[in-house]
Parts: sequence; C-alpha cells; structure tokens
Amino acid sequence: MTPRPNPLAPDWLRLPADANDIAPGLWPASATRSRTGELVLGNVSATALAAEFGTPLYVIDEADARARAAELLAVFQAEFARIGTSAKVYYAGKAFLSTEVVRWMIAAGLNIDVCSGGELAVALAGGADPARLGFHGNNKSLAELDQATRVGVGTIVIDSEVEIGRVAEAAARNGRVQNVRLRVNSGVHAHTHDFLATSHEDQKFGIVLTDAPRLVTLIRAETALNFVGLHCHIGSQIFGADGFAESAARLLDLHAVLLADGPIPELNLGGGFGIAYTSADEPTPIRELAVALADIVAAECARLNIPLPIVAFEPGRVIIGRAGVSLYRVGTTKAVDVSGTSRLYVSVDGGMSDNVRPALYGADYAVRLADRASSSEPVLVRIAGKHCESGDIVVDADYLPGDVTPGDLLAVPATGAYCWALSNNYNFQGRAPVIAVLDGTARVLVRGETIADLLARDTGAQQPSNGGKS
Repeated sequence: MTPRPNPLAPDWLRLPADANDIAPGLWPASATRSRTGELVLGNVSATALAAEFGTPLYVIDEADARARAAELLAVFQAEFARIGTSAKVYYAGKAFLSTEVVRWMIAAGLNIDVCSGGELAVALAGGADPARLGFHGNNKSLAELDQATRVGVGTIVIDSEVEIGRVAEAAARNGRVQNVRLRVNSGVHAHTHDFLATSHEDQKFGIVLTDAPRLVTLIRAETALNFVGLHCHIGSQIFGADGFAESAARLLDLHAVLLADGPIPELNLGGGFGIAYTSADEPTPIRELAVALADIVAAECARLNIPLPIVAFEPGRVIIGRAGVSLYRVGTTKAVDVSGTSRLYVSVDGGMSDNVRPALYGADYAVRLADRASSSEPVLVRIAGKHCESGDIVVDADYLPGDVTPGDLLAVPATGAYCWALSNNYNFQGRAPVIAVLDGTARVLVRGETIADLLARDTGAQQPSNGGKS
C-alpha cells in the first residue's frame, strides 16, 4: 500500500518518496550516505562524530563555508565590475563567529562585520586587520566605541543621532578620523517574520529617511568623522530581489541629494539573503541577486546622473547556514493521537538551548536519520527538545522512517547560522561544541560546556553546604 500524507502535516510538507533522502539544497555539498546508510559530512561519518564529541553537536563543513564565501564575493565583484564599479562583502559575524571562521572569511577575501565588543575581540583574535572590520549596533557602549576607534576599525555604522557625538569624541580621543556610515530605514518591508524585518519605521534600528540630511550635516561638521555613505538592512531570510531593488532605489535618491554637499564613495545595501531550511523553500540564487542589484544600481545612477558608488553587502546566513548540521541522540518516542490521527513525538538531547529559532520565529527545519537508513514507511514526526517548555521544538514537522527509536542519531541541516550564536544555558544545559570537518578529519572550533563550567561561574557553588555558618 502506498503511504498517504498525514493530515496533521502542514500544507507545504510533502510526503517523501524516500525518508532517507538527503535533499539537495539543504545540506553541505559534501553530505552523502555511506553504503551502510550513515550520514557522512566532509568524509567523516556522523556516527564517528557523535562517538568522539557527543551530542548535541554542531558540525560545520569547512570546505562548504569557504567555497560559498569565495563564490559570493566573486559573483558580486564580477557583476558590479560589469556596470563600472566595485563591490565589498562583509561577512555578518552575528550568524556564527569563531576565530577560525574569521580566518576562513579573510582568506576568502571578505571583510568582517561585528556587532559588539565581544565580536570585535573574536575578529581581532582571529587575525583580522581592523581596517577590514565594520561595527554595527543600535546601542554601542562608550567602552565599545573607545575600543573600536582605538584599534582602528574600518567603519562604524551610526545608528542614531546621539551616536554622532559619541563616535566623534572617541575618535578624537584616540587620534583618529573615523570612517562612518549612517543607517537609514528605507521603509521597504521584507517578506519575512516581523522580528526579522529591520527596515520598517517602527523598530529600534536606524533613522527615517527624512532625518538623514540633517544628521549627515552633523556628521560632516565633526572633524574626527568621515562620512563614507548610507547603510540599510531590510531584514533577514529574504527570498527574491524586489525588496533589495526598491530599497536601493530609495537610498540612491537620498544619496544623490547628499552628494550636493560632498563626496560619498560608498553605499551599503546590507544582507539578509535567504537559504533553504526545508525542501519547500526556494531561495533566490546568489548570481540572480547580484545581477538584479547591479542592474538597479546602474539604472538608478544613470537616471539621477550621479557617479556609481562602491556598493557593500553584509551576508552571513547564506555563507555559513547550509554549511552547518546539528546532530542529536533520540531519547524517547511517543505517539500522540490528535482527532484520530497520530503524530510521533521524538525527543532529543538538545532543544531550544542549541536552536532557539523555532521558538523565536516559528522557524521550520528538516530532519533525517544519521546513523542508518531504513526501509520503514515514513511517519509524521515532531522533534522535541528536552527543556521544560511546551514550545521547545527543534523540527515542527517532517517525515522519518516509522522505526525511529530511542538511541537513533538524528541530523538537522542548515543550522550553521544563528544556532550556536543564539545558544543558551536554559535548564542549566551546557552549550554544545562546534566541530569543523574537512577531508576526513574533524577538529574542535569551539569546545562544549560542561556542568563544571557552569558551576564555576556560580559563586555559591564553592560555599560550604551549611551556607557558610560555623
């Protein structure tokens, strides 16, 4: 009998012909199954990785991440050279940052975008030239601004009027003329979750377009500041080029007005390019985005009769997201009857401590058996975490072979971005390690946390059990 889709499945989820299939577009380029059915990443089996490093475990395919970074830079540089200008690419470190990833991105020719003093410290520890760094944030502290100007960060993105004086004072104190951008909200609403759309007016980032001329005048009046251009970021996990194109057109209208009072060498259009998290997702190919954006910049500059600026971008997820896979061990399974139909709950040893995106954004993911293949008919599953929250869901809906059982190893693809970066210690869970795989070898990028690590920060843990009373 041919299996039928479960009526509890969301409309977008299709019953797979093979529940062992490694769907193209979701997994690192190296992902395969061995002759025995094991998932293999970077020529290392998932079984071997789990045995050596435990679970939950983040696995990053180094070759995949490096290749995506290099390809993206090459494509954007080629397309903007085609129209007579150049492109800069900043890797958005907030997606996932470690000293090794900094080295990968710098080696691929990218700059690095950071959003805190901590991320700045990681970038510097990874050997990044400070001049190749951009510093974001809606509430950069005085200490962070002092640190950034002292080490010579390439550009600081001014996010509000109050930051103009703060950055100028820090730059002057450290004997620098600081390059700055001004973040503006183009009013273009990205087709994404409300929390991910960052260019509408009623939110914390940037300033409205109509305030920009006054603030740019204030920036230009500061001798310790050098205004290099506007910045805009319309959101994250965006498919299609239309939103980016409309935002670019609006920014170039403002750019043309501001040119009357001085040169503006650059325009930063941000990032937010989407990736596939499930087989239903159809992200826009990078080359298609680059062509569309180059064409709109060329057309608008010709219409406005202004010079072509250098155009900068800040992708993160599209570089590191698909390179990452998370491994989990199944602890329990539980069939739950819902109006006469069954859904199988599969609980794993991680959850919202290592991937909080489903709880934050309703993000969807896929899942596959990682230590074996199975010929059992697929059943609808919900992969649940171990935390004391009913919303602790890792994968809301997918199909797995019906014989999935405690002890099985599961793999969730496309977890390279915003999973480790948002990880936490809820329920006193140590954060999982991050492992890089390359050419049959595995090494630790970020070590995992033990309970001993967590207790070491608890000052009361060293007190006598009687509370210190004699």
